[in-house]
Amino acid sequence: MALPGFKVVTLTDAAANRVKDIISKADKPIVGVRVGVKNGGCAGMSYTMEYAESINPLDEVVEDKGVTVLIDPKAVLFLLGTEMDFQTTKMSSQFVFNNPNQTSACGCGESVAITPATPPALHTAG
Repeated sequence: MALPGFKVVTLTDAAANRVKDIISKADKPIVGVRVGVKNGGCAGMSYTMEYAESINPLDEVVEDKGVTVLIDPKAVLFLLGTEMDFQTTKMSSQFVFNNPNQTSACGCGESVAITPATPPALHTAG
């Protein structure tokens, strides 16, 4: 789990607005979106997003700019320090993850190589 007060993922205004839009247009009640990573693709891993109808006990809960993003517990170390953005181009509209742990990406942009982050050390009074 992340340190208290430290957000695993932050959102740009565009990403927060898109998540708000997704929540408002969902055909069933959802609390937010769940972000994770899965093995696959030519670079090794890809990001996942899904509707979250409830908060799982082990989810990392990120509240940012008025929206809730849940981080799959298996993905926390892969996403530590990531900025989630939403970009629209002539060809597509998509969430983009600006991840400092990403070491490479495939040519088509569908998968990435990510090295797990080392969690920040906890300082103890001594």
